Amino acid sequence: MTTGESDTTPQSPRIESQAWGTIEVEGQGSFKDVKLFPGGAREWDWGETGTSHIPGIQMADVEELLEKGAEVVILSQGMLERLQVRPEIVQELQARNVQVHVLPTQGTVRLYNEISRTKPVGALIHSTC
Repeated sequence: MTTGESDTTPQSPRIESQAWGTIEVEGQGSFKDVKLFPGGAREWDWGETGTSHIPGIQMADVEELLEKGAEVVILSQGMLERLQVRPEIVQELQARNVQVHVLPTQGTVRLYNEISRTKPVGALIHSTC
């Protein structure tokens, strides 16, 4: 969802570090799995939406990022790429003119920090498998 009001959207918090089982987010704390969005971050509780490695990330997980102003969405497949991202989710985001990236966790962290400097970005990051 492009708001056209990027200058009023809060900046997405920076990821300070990432290791197996933990992600440190500037000003937000430490998480095992994290939802990052313009203005904040919170623990990503897979139980809220029925997320699991298979069938993978749910559109309901992504919707929260969009509601908080993300114009770019980055989806982590996990450190060992075991978390699935169904093609329908990528297609849905593209149909909404949302730039979407799907990467293993390490690449997700790098790309997220890079994009967060210039655009409202949201991410779902899985810190283990």
